[in-house]
Amino acid sequence: MSVWKSRPALRWLVPGATAVVVIGGGAAAGTIVASADPSLPDRSAAQLLVDLQSANPAGLSGTVVQSADLGLPGIAGLASNLGGASASGNGLTSLIAGSNTARVWYAGEDKVRFALQGTQGETDVIRNGADVWQWSSSDNTGKHLKLPADTGSKTGRALPGSVPSTPQEAADAALAAIDPTTKVQTTGAAEVAGRDAYELVLSPKDSDSLVGQVRLAIDAEQHIPLRVEVYAKGAAKPAVRVAFDSISFSVPDAEQFTFNPPPGAKVDEPGTPSADSNKTKGAPKHSSAAPAKPSAKGEEPKIIGKGWTTVVSAKVPAGTLGELTDASKGTGDQAKAAQALLGTLPEVSGSWGKGRLLSGSLFSVLITDDGRVLAGLVTPEALYKVA
Repeated sequence: MSVWKSRPALRWLVPGATAVVVIGGGAAAGTIVASADPSLPDRSAAQLLVDLQSANPAGLSGTVVQSADLGLPGIAGLASNLGGASASGNGLTSLIAGSNTARVWYAGEDKVRFALQGTQGETDVIRNGADVWQWSSSDNTGKHLKLPADTGSKTGRALPGSVPSTPQEAADAALAAIDPTTKVQTTGAAEVAGRDAYELVLSPKDSDSLVGQVRLAIDAEQHIPLRVEVYAKGAAKPAVRVAFDSISFSVPDAEQFTFNPPPGAKVDEPGTPSADSNKTKGAPKHSSAAPAKPSAKGEEPKIIGKGWTTVVSAKVPAGTLGELTDASKGTGDQAKAAQALLGTLPEVSGSWGKGRLLSGSLFSVLITDDGRVLAGLVTPEALYKVA
């Protein structure tokens, strides 16, 4: 769905971003007609895909609620014990077994605001033209960045891409995204955040995928996803749910994108040296007592397969896993966290070797003893085949 690639503001503002991550960019455009409520015209699955690509609201604001239950209660408890809370008060634990709430404002590609709300404060990201601010209320600190002058184009697009300019171009783009591994259906009408919506259901056909369905509720007028639910196979409740709790398509006031730091705030401006650079300023590049060791680099990640059964494979630098998991070598916080995490994972083995397996309701991660990491929305057996 090229609209999400070429309009990044929409991509992270609306729940549809979740679907893009899971779908991997492809879906079969079927011809099943939606049995919608009488107040809504019938729309086929192919037409709904075109609607998604042509969505271009002038502005919106609302509250988004995200919840997740990835079937990893032990890991969630470990993350909490290790102090995994972030400035928002939710952190890693809420991402895998909890919920988050955010406010969003959108008035075009160069006017965007996202506010993640938590028990310990709020984290904001604001873009206003070439200015971008990141703000954390918990410690009253922020960063100010300047985007390059060539960001965007004369047409107002944030990134170059094939954004459909006519219904025919949108239809062509939808047909080009056909993927025979996906079943597409419509299930009628729904109401989300007080608005009428069509429901589109995407189901993988490949048995190696852990995803059962992705259900999208698409606004009947503005065509953006109002709700996205990702179900594991055989599950009655969604493993991941992202939905607007409230939404307005009025263009937000300009003041929403004006950043006014509170008294006593510390804001790093463009060109401000970081704390790390200050620590190393004036230090010699080499020590005569101990020559610097060349840093070991891991291999670039590889993408294996496509669609629902895509697997990402990476090789960590030699010795890294040993140093992190060996209690006699790793003594830092990162090492202790890695030791605690890997210690909770079951040991697995096969013709590929030995390792540890992290398996949730929607994904699997294989960490081999020889330093390979393989991950995907697939069964453990699918990872073993790749390994």
